[in-house]
Amino acid sequence: MAAVVIVAVVILLWLVTGVRVVQQYERGVVFRLGRVRGRVREPGLTLLVPVADRMRKVNVQVVTMPVPAQEGITKDNVSVSVDAVLYFRVIDPVKATVDVQNYAFAMLQVAQTSLRSIIGKSELDDLLSGRENLHQGLEVMLESPATGWGVHIDRVEIKDVSLPDSMKRSMARQAEADRERRARIITADGEFQAAAKLAEAAVTMSENPAAMQLRLLQTVVEVAAEKNSTLVLPFPVELLRFFEASTARLADGETGPAGASGAGTGGGTDEG
Repeated sequence: MAAVVIVAVVILLWLVTGVRVVQQYERGVVFRLGRVRGRVREPGLTLLVPVADRMRKVNVQVVTMPVPAQEGITKDNVSVSVDAVLYFRVIDPVKATVDVQNYAFAMLQVAQTSLRSIIGKSELDDLLSGRENLHQGLEVMLESPATGWGVHIDRVEIKDVSLPDSMKRSMARQAEADRERRARIITADGEFQAAAKLAEAAVTMSENPAAMQLRLLQTVVEVAAEKNSTLVLPFPVELLRFFEASTARLADGETGPAGASGAGTGGGTDEG
């Protein structure tokens, strides 16, 4: 009886060593005597044949892999440093285990190579503003090797583009010059519109002289509203010309009668 009990305990322990638990986010690839079993073990409790079976668990969650910054020269000869982020997951645990030694490391190397390649094929403006097409191009370049390794690319995105300081200063000067150009255009357009309105106002005031006086009184009211100690009163040039003409007429009137009287007196003396 003691021998039977010992044998039963040994067999029980031998069977217990073959019990494995696969988590919900994992899949189990079983190797029996070195050969892959066709069926992938699903999440839950699974039983292996002790000694003969070995199981390797593969994580099928989405992996977020940062791609280190890669330096390169763009198509328009600008030195840049670009880093990206890659999202992928395993869809075929057997291929990810058998066909590639380390699928995560392999994906990282392919992502770096593809990123350097896409830098050389793109221009600086595409890297700064047209990233959607670059993301699609990177995804296509990564999809081909990833499919053979049982990996699905969810998405790949460029995170940051680093430029040399000299290029940053050049771009800043370009942006400043462009803003100054637009400011000058807006100012000139405003002056043009103001000149057109002033011309219309001048035509209206020339048709009605009283409008000029009303405008003069309005200007006086606006200046007086500031409570200044000095009041600046605009004086029309036409009024100065009127005073000048009046003064000239008065001077001519005073000089004319005096000259005529002197001439008459001198003539009478000559006759006597």
